Amino acid sequence: MKGSYILLIQLDHRLNIQFGKRFKDEFQSGWYIYVGSALNGLIPRIQRHLCETKKMHWHIDHLLTHATISKIYIYESIQPMECMIASRFAKSCKRIPKFGSSDCRCDSHLFYGSKDQLESIISTMDMNELKKQTLKTTIGL
Repeated sequence: MKGSYILLIQLDHRLNIQFGKRFKDEFQSGWYIYVGSALNGLIPRIQRHLCETKKMHWHIDHLLTHATISKIYIYESIQPMECMIASRFAKSCKRIPKFGSSDCRCDSHLFYGSKDQLESIISTMDMNELKKQTLKTTIGL
C-alpha cells in the first residue's frame, strides 16, 4: 500500500529538541499534526513511527520520543500527496518551520493547533482513520 498519512500527536509538556547541528526548536505542550508519505510502504512506515525503539532518522522520530500518537489517518495514492495535505493545515495552523520538509518546497510538515481545529481540517479531507490498536495487534507491538 502506498500513500500519505497524518499523525495526530499529543505532547504533554513543553520541550526543546535539537535536530542535528543546525536545527533546534521549542515545542509547546498540546496538539500537533505531522504529514508524511510512504510510496514504498505506508503500513511499514506507520509501524516504524509506532515503535518505541528505533534509529533517529527523521525529525519526527525525535518528537515522537517525547509525544504520543493519538490517531493515524491515511490516504492511499501512488502519487505523493503530502505537500497538498500539508498546505491545508498551513492556511490556519501554526507551522513548525523546516520540520519534516527538507525534501520539498513546503515551509513545514508539522503544525500546531487545538485538537478540535486539527480534527476539523482532517474531516474536510478524504482520509481514512487507521486504528492504532488494530495496527499494534497485527504487528505485535
